[in-house]
Formats: sequence, C-alpha cells, structure tokens
Amino acid sequence: MGHRGTGLQFPEHTVESYKAAARMGAGVLECDVTFTRDHALVCRHSQCDLNTTTNILATDLARKCSVPPEFDADGNLTNAADIKCCTSDITLEEFKTLQGKMDFCNINATTLEEYMNATPNWRTDLYSAKGTLVTHAESIELFKSLDVKMTPELKAPSIEMTPGYTQEDYAQQMIDEYKAAGVSPKDVFAQSFNLNDVLYWIETEAEFGKQAVYLDDIDSPDEGYPSVADLVDLKTQGVNIIAPPTWALLAVDDDKRIIASDYALCPERQSGRAGLMPVRASERTGGLLDHGMDFFND
Repeated sequence: MGHRGTGLQFPEHTVESYKAAARMGAGVLECDVTFTRDHALVCRHSQCDLNTTTNILATDLARKCSVPPEFDADGNLTNAADIKCCTSDITLEEFKTLQGKMDFCNINATTLEEYMNATPNWRTDLYSAKGTLVTHAESIELFKSLDVKMTPELKAPSIEMTPGYTQEDYAQQMIDEYKAAGVSPKDVFAQSFNLNDVLYWIETEAEFGKQAVYLDDIDSPDEGYPSVADLVDLKTQGVNIIAPPTWALLAVDDDKRIIASDYALCPERQSGRAGLMPVRASERTGGLLDHGMDFFND
C-alpha cells in the first residue's frame, strides 16, 4: 500500500509520489481527503499542513494562512512554531497554484528559508524538485489509470462544520466522487477515525459501507484494548473492518519473542462465545475476510 504515495522519497500526496508508489508495486493508494475554503475535496494528510508540505509560505498566499508568518523590525521570523496554513484558508483555484515539498519544518527558524528547507536526513530531496498537488477527483482518475485500488481517509476537519456544510455532507461528497467516476465499491476502502463517518456510509451507501474501515486511534496499551463486547457491538452496527496501529497487534513474550497481542487474539479466542467469526491480523491490504471482522492496518 502506498501511504500518502511514497512520502519518504517524493512530496506526499502528489502525482509524482503516487506514480512512484505504483511503480514500486503498491496495489492500493491512499488519498487523505480534506477540503478547501470553497469545499472542494483535495488530498492532504491534514487540513492544516500546507505550511510544512507545500511552498505556500514562499507565495503571496502566505498572508491568507490561519496563522501567517510574523517578523520583527529586523526581518527575523518570530513565530515559526505557530505558523498554520490550512486548505480551508484558500480556494481550490489557489490550492492548485501550490507545489508539494517534503514534509517538515524548522520550528526554531528565524527565516522562511530555514523554516521550509528542513527535510530530515531520513527523507530525501533527490526527487522533490516538483510536487504536483491533486484534488480527490484527480486522484481517483490517476489511480484508475494506474490500475490500483483506493483507500481514501476522510480526515477530521480542523475547522467547525456549519449547517451549510455538515460532516455528513463531507462524508457523502467523498463517496459521490467515486460514484461519479464510475469506480466499483469493491475497489474502494473508505477510512475514518470517526465511527460516525463509517456508520453513515454503512447506512446510506451500503456497497461502499461493506468495506469501510474504522481506524482505531489507540495510542498506548495503557488505554486498554477493545473487549470482545466492543468488537461484537461494532460488528452488530455493520462494521466489517477495524484498523488498529501495527504495534497494537503485537506483543513480546517472556522469551522476548514477538507474538500476537491480546488485541489480535481477543476475537479469535472468544469467537465461539461471542458469536464472531475467527479473524486474523492482516498486514496493510492483505487478507480481508468475506465474513466476520478482520483487521486492516494502514
């Protein structure tokens, strides 16, 4: 799976990054979906990452940022750690004038050049001369041409939704763009950390909802893994795929061997009592079950 394309080598969520991922063998590509000021869907990992993933600060659009750069009397950048530029700050037309860059920034910078030219050594700028940004609809057409499956993630909005553009409108708009492009629901694994998004798709777009992915945002084992009852409840609501982070599916035994975690084994051990089909942890796009609940890790 190409998560954001090939974000360690090419500017993420760009034509170049997606094409590279497909050429490297990725059979599923991801567009993280967010929206512009005029509610056009675009591919960005976060609604407010333009300051670190594009060249917006080197353009006149910097003044439109939610938190634009500020300078002292000597011309030194004074708020590097606070700069925030969101897709919702600009229109689609303005978004399309930007170019992608390798994601990162220097929060201690005193110039915009220092702020922007901060690619860490575990990434590369060898292929970052040009990053062509894409809308969600453009990503669909590109993915079709690359003959890959698609796993869009509906990103949590960073601004308050309004009665004129609700969370449900946003979730429906994403699915509508696949329908308009003639994409089979079998080729789309819609994702969200928001369970209500997944339940909305299950209820209103049943064919897409069948393989909608509920992303588990567990951050630490201390938070506690879902119980059998939790998983049964999700299944009862129609959720077929849950996606915990990889670490949550793994544990280390007394002999320091890597083994399946309680999270990974819980449904299988209790399947008879709880009425769940036995499941296995799948890696990225592999091993989706036709029945029961499976794990899908992004």
